[in-house]
Amino acid sequence: MVLSHAASAGSSDDSVHSTFASRYVRASLPRFRMPENSIPKEAAYQIINDELMLDGNPRLNLASFVTTWMEPECNKLMMDSINKNYVDMDEYPVTTELQNRCVNMIAHLFNAPLGETETAVGVGTVGSSEAIMLAGLAFKRRWQNKMKAAGKPCDKPNIVTGANVQVCWEKFARYFEVELKEVKLSEGYYVMDPEKAVEMVDENTICVAAILGSTLNGEFEDVKMLNDLLVKKNEETGWDTPIHVDAASGGFIAPFLYPELEWDFRLPLVKSINVSGHKYGLVYAGIGWCIWRSKEDLPDELIFHINYLGADQPTFTLNFSKGSSQVIAQYYQLIRLVTTSVF
Repeated sequence: MVLSHAASAGSSDDSVHSTFASRYVRASLPRFRMPENSIPKEAAYQIINDELMLDGNPRLNLASFVTTWMEPECNKLMMDSINKNYVDMDEYPVTTELQNRCVNMIAHLFNAPLGETETAVGVGTVGSSEAIMLAGLAFKRRWQNKMKAAGKPCDKPNIVTGANVQVCWEKFARYFEVELKEVKLSEGYYVMDPEKAVEMVDENTICVAAILGSTLNGEFEDVKMLNDLLVKKNEETGWDTPIHVDAASGGFIAPFLYPELEWDFRLPLVKSINVSGHKYGLVYAGIGWCIWRSKEDLPDELIFHINYLGADQPTFTLNFSKGSSQVIAQYYQLIRLVTTSVF
């Protein structure tokens, strides 16, 4: 026997309307203006969900090497923390601790020369693009300070890269007024030639950027050869031109598949490394990392100290507010998948 209850004459019947049959989807919503009237949550969801069906399937997207699947347990952790603003460190001290653990784990993975009780220097970012901006700013400021101390002009910095670099390097050069000196590629050799790169280095070069995992073909550049050639040139000239390694794609691959390959902080001129957590760090898009060799490689004047919530909070990022989910997801992957034998 089926029992039914009739609604009273004065009650709203919105709840029993089929979304597709409701009056809220009979007329098109304005594309570039907010609608004059509100609509029920069910209708808003259905309209947006149906339009998003025209997007591609993320699981089939190989275009940008970005992670598109994570385990359900990690998805739950991300949803549980989606409303946490990462920058509120006093409010979310455990989230801050998890980021610090990630920084130290990655620094050890990259063979940073840390003492037993020494903590690593690094920061979580929105992606490798922000990480590269921060690393570039550190190189530029250190070069400026050095030139000023020597009484030399510091208005024409340059950076040497291969022509195969990702567009974020061009953005850095244009946004922060640094000349980009690109080593041209040649037939059959589609990464930066270390010898040609070192030839382009001059006193105004803030760093040479090497790519560990070219966007074009995934190939690793020879960071070891670049380091050796640059050491020799520095000795001959008295300069101290450093190296940054853009390991956005290869940073979470080389330590496991090619542990004997010297590309990281084992090389003395490598002062900073960026890596994308949302590529082979196996986290959804929105997380990158920048790690510095030592505190001396990150000028203090670039670090801001805020006390909006009471305690002193050092910060070195281009943005301010951001979600905590990706940081937590990165920590999940590092303790879930990475074996301690690597460290």
